[in-house]
Amino acid sequence: MDKKVTVVGAGNVGATAAQRLAEKELCDVVLIDIIEGVPQGKALDLAEAAPIEKHDARLVGSNGYEASEGSDIVIITAGIPRKPGMSRDDLISTNAGIVKNVTEAVARFSPDAVLIIVSNPLDAMCHVAFETSGFPKNRVMGMAGVLDSARFRAFIAMELNVSVENTHAFVLGGHGDTMVPLPRYSTVAGIPITELLPRDRIDALVERTANGGAEIVSLLKTGSAYYAPASAAVEMAESILKDKKKILPCAAYLEGEYDIHGLFIGVPVKLGARGIEEVIQIRLTDAEQAALNKSADAVRELVDVLKRL
Repeated sequence: MDKKVTVVGAGNVGATAAQRLAEKELCDVVLIDIIEGVPQGKALDLAEAAPIEKHDARLVGSNGYEASEGSDIVIITAGIPRKPGMSRDDLISTNAGIVKNVTEAVARFSPDAVLIIVSNPLDAMCHVAFETSGFPKNRVMGMAGVLDSARFRAFIAMELNVSVENTHAFVLGGHGDTMVPLPRYSTVAGIPITELLPRDRIDALVERTANGGAEIVSLLKTGSAYYAPASAAVEMAESILKDKKKILPCAAYLEGEYDIHGLFIGVPVKLGARGIEEVIQIRLTDAEQAALNKSADAVRELVDVLKRL
């Protein structure tokens, strides 16, 4: 393969992302984790599945970062996951230290890579990676909106009993309780869901989307979501690796767009070979802008916490 992606963190999200990358034949994959034997074992297991899944991606597991050298993309999933009763914000102190150390290492071995952050609290961890790496803003982004939009799309499809392939949705803002699903821009075969569902059902779907991660945590009891988060990160990676220029909602560093300054916030962006090639600005109603501002305020509070650590 002429492309290489490193996934840091060989837990459920990281290992599933490695599997998706390999089985789509997007790149060779390096899986890194601090626990001895785990990334090596999972990489070998995935490699042994290759003859059955019919792909020729090379998979390597490592406890060090030398194997990651020259990566085109680094997906950072490292950190402790949420447990029942924990908010994403509770994770900030521990995961900030982990993401800082990881970013320093991957930036040293892959100075031209694009960083996709998955670790929670996601928007705050983007700031850690951005400031630690010194990379330009187009090469640091967070996986949030793709996941949240996928959840919204899944719930819309369930509600209307239609194919998920017909659904499109946009969720903006921070990755948490203050996210901003946009029903006006969410469609089924091009038809806005505001034309297909009553307000009370739309509100219920919006609320379920905002609590999508917590719902899974409460069901699993000993972990958090990983299939959909891994798929979301890989969709972003695919658009970059193939220079597809897909419009996807991602956590991007804003410098005045949507009247937000100096924060990573989920907005629609064009993803291509250079990473974020454009922030797409869509027209918001006063209520939607107010909700986005509220979400930005919540992210700003986390960034302020980071500054005090």
